Amino acid sequence: MTYRIPLLASLVSAGLLFTGIAFAQSQTMPPANPPQSNVAPPTTGTDSTTFNASQGQVTIHSTMSQTPSTASPPSFEQLSGGSKFITEDQASAYPPLANDFSYVAGHSDRISKSQYERWLQNLN
Repeated sequence: MTYRIPLLASLVSAGLLFTGIAFAQSQTMPPANPPQSNVAPPTTGTDSTTFNASQGQVTIHSTMSQTPSTASPPSFEQLSGGSKFITEDQASAYPPLANDFSYVAGHSDRISKSQYERWLQNLN
């Protein structure tokens, strides 16, 4: 007799569960309309693109930036200020070196003269 009550309770629970699922699936819902987007397809020009967004019209102008000149890099002594190493602050005086600082320094906080000369050989 003790096995009948849990078995009956689980059968009733399973029946209610499946009935609820069948009832939920049989409900007809109106088809969902996709939200209307105010964004128009982009119109592409030579170097600009225009979008119609909900806040208004957006125009993006794109041009290539000028590359920094690497024709005459400063000497090690000029960048280091007379010391034996170039720090990250001192390297910022020459943008190509500032961009490559972590690589040239070998993930250190300073660049030695030999590291700088090796970098200059690979620069050109």
